[in-house]
Amino acid sequence: MERIYLDNCAFNRPYDDQTQLKIHLETQAKLKIQKEVLNGKYNLIWSYMLEYENEANPYVYKKNRIAEWREIAKENIKADDELKVLAKQVQEKGVGKKDSIHIACALKAKVNYFITTDTQLLKKNIKGLKIISPLDYIKKEEE
Repeated sequence: MERIYLDNCAFNRPYDDQTQLKIHLETQAKLKIQKEVLNGKYNLIWSYMLEYENEANPYVYKKNRIAEWREIAKENIKADDELKVLAKQVQEKGVGKKDSIHIACALKAKVNYFITTDTQLLKKNIKGLKIISPLDYIKKEEE
């Protein structure tokens, strides 16, 4: 079963301006992915970095809705020395500090796909990790 990691921007996509077609399509794809997680098709991975970023969300409704996925996730990646070293290596490839921690968590969890709507992250090539948008992930699944 595929192991997937949705970063914070993917979790927040349904709360973005849906009048933009790209955002609307990514939202629908992300919601389909979550439906398939609930149906047992994918194993969702959560992390302490998702928890940290979500806790900083000033919108209580959004924060609470996203936090529900922590309980659904099959694994929760915690901070440790190995993860810090991995995050530093990712950061040296030009990835920001928070994003490098997300990526390190995904690498540590040995996910099949890191799903994001962050256009800068989608351009990164990280050895051992497939970074993909929700829309491209759904397209891949339907091929």
